[in-house]
Amino acid sequence: MREVLPELMRWWRAGATVGVGTVVATWRSAPRPAGAAMLVGPGGEAVGSVSGGCVEGAVYDLAQSVVAGGAPVLRRYGVSDDDAYAVGLTCGGILDVFVERISRETFPELQQVADDVEAGVPVAVATVVEHPDPAWLGRRIVVRPESDESRPTGSLGSNRADDAVTDDARGLLASGRTDTLTYGPDGERRGEGMRVFVSSFAPRPRMLIFGAIDFAAATAHVGTFLGYAVTVCDARPVFATASRFPAAEEVVVQWPHRYLAAERDAGRLDPRTVICVLTHDPKFDVPVLEVALRLPAVAYVGAMGSRRTHEDRLARLREAGITDAELGRLSSPIGLDLGARTPEETAVSIAAEIVALQWGGRGDRLADRDGPIHHHGTVVAERSRHH
Repeated sequence: MREVLPELMRWWRAGATVGVGTVVATWRSAPRPAGAAMLVGPGGEAVGSVSGGCVEGAVYDLAQSVVAGGAPVLRRYGVSDDDAYAVGLTCGGILDVFVERISRETFPELQQVADDVEAGVPVAVATVVEHPDPAWLGRRIVVRPESDESRPTGSLGSNRADDAVTDDARGLLASGRTDTLTYGPDGERRGEGMRVFVSSFAPRPRMLIFGAIDFAAATAHVGTFLGYAVTVCDARPVFATASRFPAAEEVVVQWPHRYLAAERDAGRLDPRTVICVLTHDPKFDVPVLEVALRLPAVAYVGAMGSRRTHEDRLARLREAGITDAELGRLSSPIGLDLGARTPEETAVSIAAEIVALQWGGRGDRLADRDGPIHHHGTVVAERSRHH
């Protein structure tokens, strides 16, 4: 939804009604993730995508019908009939798309949600996409992190359902996850019948790069491309300059271990944070890795260096009291084996390892494998459940 939000807000502010199709669940090789959205504007304009082209025509027609008739619809698409090439997924995946109408009347809280997204304030929108009582379909609540003044706005239909979904939505929001949750018709946790799609709009995940070298500049560029808010940190002011790292959101002149400890203490790290230590100088990388490997939950800690540097680093970290279990969290030497030589190629190998760990990939060639292309159940998500 984030990618189509500017167009949606333009129409919403103008008082128009927009048809919105949102992917709420996927199986196998579905081409777009949960949360991907397609808009059908008041003039018939199509914006966004739910499947990369496979079922957009069918969703477009359904959205026009929903705008005209007003009743939200949950529709499953997959290769399961003779019309698969006309309205199905030729890739073999399956996806559920929830189609609804959005306007000032149906979603009065949308302006505040958009303001939060623009400001980087965490916010989640929970929408009923399946229920035995059709009157519940499309009801939503807007959830923010827990505080004294953070009661959700809107209602799903009962206090019990609101309380259960609010608690679970805050858990998803804390880890930046979007998911569909199942409850009983009145929000019973052990029941079935109601499905609620929780779309999390968390601030961008962070990539912390330690070491202001040419490899860091390339890694910052790729990290920004992947959607991370990138920070480059180095204790040497002559190297840590904004002009050398134009892709980074911030460049910090500070001893790496002190900066990381301060970010930890300020609560600015979360299970999506990735840490890349590129200094390959023990006076910098050993102290910062001591901090990084003892963090309760981050997505990735990688360190650059040769095999010899790696062995020396492990010995120094053990001398500093780092346990074997903590060392097991370290990706060193950093990156996947792509045969990379240049800073840019090395940055791609680092990014490839981060993506593989996030989604459970193995990093081997798809051409040499059978079975589904896409993986589900991320390493990041699994870690977040245990912390």
